[in-house]
Amino acid sequence: MSAVANPLGAATALRTVAPLNSSCIACGDENPHGLSLRFTIDHESAFAQWVPTADWQGFQGVIHGGIVATVLDEAMSKAVVARGWEALTVELKVRLRAKVVPGERLAVRGMVTSNRRREIRTEASVWDSAGRERAHAWGKFLVVR
Repeated sequence: MSAVANPLGAATALRTVAPLNSSCIACGDENPHGLSLRFTIDHESAFAQWVPTADWQGFQGVIHGGIVATVLDEAMSKAVVARGWEALTVELKVRLRAKVVPGERLAVRGMVTSNRRREIRTEASVWDSAGRERAHAWGKFLVVR
């Protein structure tokens, strides 16, 4: 584990696995209606594999953009939490670049790009097995006092 600067002062140890809330809609293992995302953490980012199911469709054969946004937000959140910061999403911008379809194997990665005082900036992306980016997000998190 390495130490990283905490936006509120003291250095914090980097976690290697992001903590889970068992009922979380995105990552909870006890939520029968959730996405069941499992993130791992490295020094730069939070990473997960994702195979969306037909349960998350908006239009026939297309995963709902709000679900894709949720996956991106969760990746950014896990990157923030892994650094020991308790923070909430206060701004989220999502660019849907190409449709996401049920059953395809995708990767999602979230990372912290900067932190200043209580504001943490993040980015995340979802891409397919050919390396094409399907969606990208930018987020701002506010550290809880």
